[in-house]
Amino acid sequence: MLLVLVLAGCEAAADGGGPASGAGVTGDRESPMATDSGGEASPTSIDMEQSFGGNRPTFPRPDSVRALYVNPEAARSPERLDSLLDLARRTEINAFVLDVKAETGFVTHASRVPLAREVGAVDEARTLDLPALLDRLESEGVYPIGRIVIVKDSVLGRARPELAVQDTAGGVWADSRNLVWLNLHQRPVWDYVIDLAVEATRMGIPEIQWDYVRFPDAGGEDMARARFPGDSAETRTEAVRGFMQQARRRLDALGLGVRMTADVFGATATFGRVASIGQEWDRFIDLLDAAHPMVYPSHYWEGSYGMEEPNARPYEIVRSALEDARRRNEGLEGAGDVRPWLQDFTQGAPRYEAPYVRAQIQATYDAGFTGWMLWNRESRYSAAALQPVTGFPREPRIRVAGELVPVSGRDAALERGAARRQARADSLERARADSLAPGTDGLAGPG
Repeated sequence: MLLVLVLAGCEAAADGGGPASGAGVTGDRESPMATDSGGEASPTSIDMEQSFGGNRPTFPRPDSVRALYVNPEAARSPERLDSLLDLARRTEINAFVLDVKAETGFVTHASRVPLAREVGAVDEARTLDLPALLDRLESEGVYPIGRIVIVKDSVLGRARPELAVQDTAGGVWADSRNLVWLNLHQRPVWDYVIDLAVEATRMGIPEIQWDYVRFPDAGGEDMARARFPGDSAETRTEAVRGFMQQARRRLDALGLGVRMTADVFGATATFGRVASIGQEWDRFIDLLDAAHPMVYPSHYWEGSYGMEEPNARPYEIVRSALEDARRRNEGLEGAGDVRPWLQDFTQGAPRYEAPYVRAQIQATYDAGFTGWMLWNRESRYSAAALQPVTGFPREPRIRVAGELVPVSGRDAALERGAARRQARADSLERARADSLAPGTDGLAGPG
């Protein structure tokens, strides 16, 4: 039941507040599902030097990425983009996550990938001038990350129904929001999104971020109608790994030093494996430069890490989840870094403001990681949570253990919080003992 709640929360994150993203699988790491026909690129008929010019921008890689998600509307708006760039100039922010292909299925630039044009994924009214945007970011010293949503794609799914999840009643399956999902077992799906990644990389994007590299996680009634040709209990994890292997080969073959990262459920870091969606930490982390667990406190269930109200405990939830991720990486050869998505949006009580956001950033550092990304679907951020380039004028206050404390006071606040929880537990135990004492009205007393 707890895992069902986690999955439902993560899907809510993807649609309303975040990117989206059991027993082990037997067999060796190079299973048949994890191989392809030799890693050859699918034909795209793209001459990138001709199509986009030969002056590819270059971006020094930050030692630690501190990024904001910039949605397509903000990227297209001169006023919004200026505002976000000004925030980057004034604070520690050094990177933007930009949609190359959004969860709508539309590609955000004037792509030359044939399938994108064939199915109508290139809508000129929606496109932005990506080469000009990259030139601007280069001049500002902001590192761009290209986000590509994979299986959540109503455009391709409706145009090419054989690539979509199928409905047991016939035709294409859609979830309760009437959204169509692609079937990750279908190799043309792999080719399509990797073609888009190759194109974006040749235009100058130095890092590709895969999102929705998984199977859908809709409610029980919806999933009961879903059919995945090529599916079995073992092959979902192998489909995720196989896709990442093929993407890694093709991107590496470009010789441009592109980085490859992926968004994953926070539950994948906590439990190690979320079998229903095909994400298993040990089966992908060696193929990535970094994994991005979505550790939004609002999406954890009551009782997570001993917290009655996880959303009100941003520091504790994020630190605990990332410590799980760090432990999973220990001893794994070639394991990629961990760079979490953090919550800068409000979903339920309490209202998320600067102390809640800064608490998550501090928790990331305290868990042993140095990079992070903030998610807000509207691309509107809590500027006061970000360290100015000149440093904080005074010690920032963060939300820890139900208190608003200076950063240096977090350990003491955690101790007080633990003492309060223990006192409550002791009180409940005494009340239980009293109710069971002979001579009382408790269950063990005389009737």
